[in-house]
This record gives sequence, C-alpha cells and structure tokens, in this order.
Amino acid sequence: MTGEMVRPDPRKFVLLDVDGTLIDAVDNQRRVWETWAGRYGLDAAEVRGRFARTGLPVPPVIVDAAAVKEGKPSPVPYLLAAGQLGARPEDCLVIEDAPSGVEAGLRAGMTVWGVNSAAAVAGVHRHFTSLREAVPAILAFARPEGATGVG
Repeated sequence: MTGEMVRPDPRKFVLLDVDGTLIDAVDNQRRVWETWAGRYGLDAAEVRGRFARTGLPVPPVIVDAAAVKEGKPSPVPYLLAAGQLGARPEDCLVIEDAPSGVEAGLRAGMTVWGVNSAAAVAGVHRHFTSLREAVPAILAFARPEGATGVG
C-alpha cells in the first residue's frame, strides 16, 4: 500500500444556480415564490413545477448564501459544493443565468453553461435560451462514459 488515494472512474457533476435557473430548489424559496406568484396573480403550482418538468433529479447537496462567507462572483460557493460531492472542479458543469454566477464558475475552474436568457452571458462555454432546452445536453454531460440512454 503506497498511501496514494485511488480515485474510482471519473464522474461528472452538475452544479445549478437556483434563482433564475431552477427557482424551486429549497423549501424556503418555495414559500417566497408562492408569495410572489400570489402577488402577481400567477399559479404557484406552475412556478413550483419548473424543476419537476426539467426531468433532472433532486440534488443531494444544496449550498445557499448561509453556507458561505463569500458569495458570487467568488468561486467559494461552487468550490464548496464540489467539495461536498467529492468532485474535482474540472469534473463539474455549472448551469447559470447571471454574470456573477458565470464568473464564479469560471473562477472555480469549472465548465459553465448559460441558460434562461436571449443572449449569452460573457464567458459561458455554451448558451441555451432556456433550462428546458439545455436538459438533454446536461444529462449527456452527466452520463458516465460508455452509458447509453437517459438517466
């Protein structure tokens, strides 16, 4: 035994911004969006259903503003999430909609794709006008090498 850490086959990880990208990732935000939807006469269930409609699995790790001392554009939030997942930054894909989040992902050394805007945020590696449009590419990124099918 050499004491060297042996990594299993490399895996890919997807780190998603919440506000503007997923919206419905944590219970507290669910309450905020329900209040907001009511104020503007929108269907709260429609707002809540956005995450479910993407077909993406519920994340095992959530890093919010309370978990970090430095927010975006600092790379700290994305590096903390990667660390909690046991992921190397180069194995992470960040999904973002805002310039500060794009900068955070890039500074963390991660691949960054932009969503939910007509024009690409400067610096993104790939751009999609909606999260729904990006889902097939996100699932392909996260799929282990050699695996076929979705999921």
